[in-house]
Amino acid sequence: MMTQTEKPEYGQAGLGQRSAANIAGPIAPSNNLDRHAVRLGSSLMGVGVTVVLVLAFSLVALFTPTTAGAVFAAPLCGDGSAPDYGFTYDLQQAHWTVGCQDYASEKAVTDVDAVLDRLDADSIAQTMILILPQAQVGNRVNCAVHFLRYMQLGLPAGERKDNGFVFLIVVEPTDIDVHYGVGLGLPALTAPDLTALNRAAEAAYQPSHSMDQALLALVQGFDTLARSKYAPVISPAPASGTTNQSSLPSTPLGILSVCGQLCLGVFFLLLLMWVLSRRVTFNRFGGGSWGAGFPLGGGGGGRGGPSLRGGGGSGRSGRGN
Repeated sequence: MMTQTEKPEYGQAGLGQRSAANIAGPIAPSNNLDRHAVRLGSSLMGVGVTVVLVLAFSLVALFTPTTAGAVFAAPLCGDGSAPDYGFTYDLQQAHWTVGCQDYASEKAVTDVDAVLDRLDADSIAQTMILILPQAQVGNRVNCAVHFLRYMQLGLPAGERKDNGFVFLIVVEPTDIDVHYGVGLGLPALTAPDLTALNRAAEAAYQPSHSMDQALLALVQGFDTLARSKYAPVISPAPASGTTNQSSLPSTPLGILSVCGQLCLGVFFLLLLMWVLSRRVTFNRFGGGSWGAGFPLGGGGGGRGGPSLRGGGGSGRSGRGN
């Protein structure tokens, strides 16, 4: 028989078991929440990765057509339109031959410049040669005419206005194809004569695939043809005899003025010779930098750099072939 003193112990033990059960009860829902949070985080991460991939593919699809359009936007030579016809060349070139770097030697280009410089100086024709690979050329006849207009070849006014001319040399794998564009101021240069020049240049290229030989044959033939059709335009110079007679002093005051100028010139000449002699003596015995600012010879070319070729007219062209 259990006494009253034992009941509280039984009651306390039961209470302890119920308390332990109550404490263990809330732990299970907490573990479930953690598992749900992990699953939710994994799901959100997967959704984020999917969104990033979709955006990446969308950007690639968006910009790929634009890039392709930019590549094909540059027209081939002969397929462009005014004002630049798709060209980006400088209007002032070092040579009359453009695009020759990979095809012709410097000597051949210099020889071509000499011939075409004389034609330009005589106001017969202002001529340029454009060399392009066939992959960069569309309509070949238009290419020559467009280049003539773009470079503004030809005199802007005068008897030989619009005397610009262009030869186009299209480089093919085993051959060249020559075309021309002629300005409105050169009507005497007819298609049969110019076409014969084109064929002669192509024949000169064939034996050894030498662009030098083709260029020289082309410009020499063109020089002969153009000079047979047009004479040089030379500006008349004043008669030297009349000028010299009118410039001679005829009064005592004029003679005295001339003598004074001669004396002054002799004085400056002697002064210059003294300065140069002092410079040589100083450098020989003492060195130093006193004469560094008075060099005996110039450090650069007398022409002040290479001459530039280009057009200054309207570039009006009449026909091409």
